[in-house]
Amino acid sequence: MPLTIPPIKEVLNNSKTIAVIGCSANPYRTSNYIAKFMQERGYEVIPVNPGHDEMIGTKCYRSLKDIPSDVQIDIINVFRSSEHTASVMDEVKEWNAKTGQNPVVWTQMDVSSPEAEEIAEEANIPYIPNKCIMVERERN
Repeated sequence: MPLTIPPIKEVLNNSKTIAVIGCSANPYRTSNYIAKFMQERGYEVIPVNPGHDEMIGTKCYRSLKDIPSDVQIDIINVFRSSEHTASVMDEVKEWNAKTGQNPVVWTQMDVSSPEAEEIAEEANIPYIPNKCIMVERERN
C-alpha cells in the first residue's frame, strides 16, 4: 500500500490537538516558536520532551506513551532529527494500538526518513513528510 499523504488543508482545518515530539523549552528554538504559534491559532498543543514537566504554559509529557489514552490527538508533529524518526513512528504505532486512534504524523523540514515512511506505509498511518506546519497553516 502506498504512503498515505492526506490533504494538508483538510488536516489543518479538521484538527484540534497537536502533540509536538521534541518540543524545546528554549523560546529561540523552532519547535518552541511553532508550538506557541499553533497554540495562538487555536490548537491545543501537547509538548513532548523527557526533560521537562511543563512547557509553553501547559503540561509536558516525557513520551507519547505517557499522554493519557483518552486524549484525542489529531496530529503528531515531529521535531526530532531524521535518525530518530523511525523510532518515533514505532511509538506512534504503539500509541495507535493502545488508543485506537490514527493521528496524522507530520514531520518538519528534513526530519523524515525512508525508514519512518516505510513504517507509516506498512501501518497505514497518514504521514506528511518534510513540511513546516506553521508555513502550511499560514498558506492554507
